[in-house]
Amino acid sequence: MKKTLIAIICILLSGKVLLAQQTARFITSGTIEFQKRVNTFQVINQAIGTKGDPLLVAALDQYKKSQPQFALFNSTLTFNNNKTLLTPILPETPYNSFQLNPMTAPSNTVYTDLTAGTIIMQKDAMGDQFLIKDNVRKIKWKLTDETRDILGYTCRRANGIVSDSIYVVAFYTDKIRVSSGPELFNGLPGMILQLAIPHENVSWVATKVIDSAPTTPIVAPTKGKAMTTKELLTLLEKSLSSYRGRGINIDYYIKILGLL
Repeated sequence: MKKTLIAIICILLSGKVLLAQQTARFITSGTIEFQKRVNTFQVINQAIGTKGDPLLVAALDQYKKSQPQFALFNSTLTFNNNKTLLTPILPETPYNSFQLNPMTAPSNTVYTDLTAGTIIMQKDAMGDQFLIKDNVRKIKWKLTDETRDILGYTCRRANGIVSDSIYVVAFYTDKIRVSSGPELFNGLPGMILQLAIPHENVSWVATKVIDSAPTTPIVAPTKGKAMTTKELLTLLEKSLSSYRGRGINIDYYIKILGLL
């Protein structure tokens, strides 16, 4: 009887150990599908400004009558060995963007080496293609106690400030032990599965997680005019300066092009 009782206890304990091991399993490689959602009407209002050209205002009114208010863009993030690659999933029919607004465009192709702290980003802007080589973005994060479930992962909320003044909200999971997320957002103790920039009317959410190693190598993009983010923004500011007289909020365009 005593031997039987000991055997039962051993079985129960081994089951608990196995369960704990399964529960504590952390993911370091895989693929995540993200969907970006943009309130296009609000974004365009910010781009035109309060004193926009009457012709632009009229064009916007007509645009709102023929286009949906919310635009959806999909991308995949593959990660392995502390390297990540965000790749846009291009739709069969390109989105009908108003005035080539950078917020209503597919995601950039972004390669990140988290160990080296560097990024290589293939970016389309104003009809040209650029290859941005820079350091990973610095974000001031503050963790909170709020949590939510995203695709079965318990995610903790973090509030952040990027580019000195832009407020962002992220939910990350420490079950995916890679400090990354959609676009250029990173720096948390786990993977960001949901992120929002409330003032800019844009958000991202993971729609699928595959916790197995990617089937293709993670390599950086190579096409485009090579420069840093600062050099790109200086170039674009010069190129766009002639539009200031038309009532277009050029400062907004520059801010968004530097943010995403």
